[in-house]
Amino acid sequence: QVKLVESGGGLVQTGGSLSLSCAASGGTFSRYHMGWFRQAPGREREYVAVISRNGGRILNAELGGGRFAISRENSKNTVYLQMNSLEPEDTAVYYCAASMASTTRADATSYEYWGPGTQVTVSS
Repeated sequence: QVKLVESGGGLVQTGGSLSLSCAASGGTFSRYHMGWFRQAPGREREYVAVISRNGGRILNAELGGGRFAISRENSKNTVYLQMNSLEPEDTAVYYCAASMASTTRADATSYEYWGPGTQVTVSS
């Protein structure tokens, strides 16, 4: 069973950047598709980006508008989310998640393991 811990969240001004990391332990990281999701107060959890086991396939949600980039380093058991040109609407708790589904999927129900989340706050 894999354990996930996010880091890198914080407070940033509009137009700024943040780089989130998610460290995995307790499992074979390369067996999992990985995803980043977020949830703002009063809103449903939504997917931000997902990446396949070997990094060869990436799905990006439209909400990112090309501003977010997911990547992974299997040798470091880590998945990253680079976020640029941040807007107040990006304020949310960001979660990483791991899936053993047969294919890379964007729906949260496909992800069995979740980290506790990291808060991202973008001030206007």
